[in-house]
Amino acid sequence: MSTHVQQGISADRIDAWLPQTQCTQCGYPRCRAYAEAVAVGTAGINQCPPGGEVTIAALAKLLNAPPEPLDPCFGIHKPRARAVIDEAVCIGCRKCLDVCPVDAILGARKLMHTVIADECTGCELCLPPCPVDCIVMQPDLTGHARSASGSPPSPACGRRDGGVADVRWTSAPLSGCASCSRTPAGINEGEGAHSGEPWPEYTRAEADRWRTRTENRLRRLARRKRTRHGTPHATESAAPLPPDRERIRTEIRAAVARVKARKAHSSGQKT
Repeated sequence: MSTHVQQGISADRIDAWLPQTQCTQCGYPRCRAYAEAVAVGTAGINQCPPGGEVTIAALAKLLNAPPEPLDPCFGIHKPRARAVIDEAVCIGCRKCLDVCPVDAILGARKLMHTVIADECTGCELCLPPCPVDCIVMQPDLTGHARSASGSPPSPACGRRDGGVADVRWTSAPLSGCASCSRTPAGINEGEGAHSGEPWPEYTRAEADRWRTRTENRLRRLARRKRTRHGTPHATESAAPLPPDRERIRTEIRAAVARVKARKAHSSGQKT
């Protein structure tokens, strides 16, 4: 935990150096909450595994604090991955939709779910709730993530969307784009990250988009909570009562049994 608080450094400036995966590994429910804790000195600068050394170095410079190694208590920095749903096994329980912090999963109850690949942050929060284990994390080797992994980069040198990368480089031997062994200028220029791509695995545009999607989701959930407590806005209609939980559990158990029976039948036919 940090004991140094740099006066005048806002949570906004700290939040700008977090990749916005919303993974909660830092111990806080959202990247913004972690940024606010760092701003007041109740959290360390080394609690963000997705941001890794890039985020730690940037926050150390921003807060005029000594850099620290990533605290293993909060996890380790891993290559970027994204969630993939086995649609043949998915039972449509909606549990993954309820926990995705950026609304990157589409589907409806009792219908197949699927992940919007470009919006998945790789947070892994959808894995524990799935009752049939039909979600797996697969390496994201497209564009920016592929360049960071050491595979041949795209012509844009790291842009996932194939566009023209606006990245300025320094010769400092810090971790950056693996394809050219150079470092984004933002690492050494603090606020300069806004004009380049600070993280090997994530682009600034992605982080900004994920932040916006998270804020939109929180607003939607707040509206839903108000309507369920009988205080809807004038433009909102009353929400239906939540379904009976025991009935949902029964439906899920029945769906799991059907999936197992279908698998057993398929295995019997192959043999």
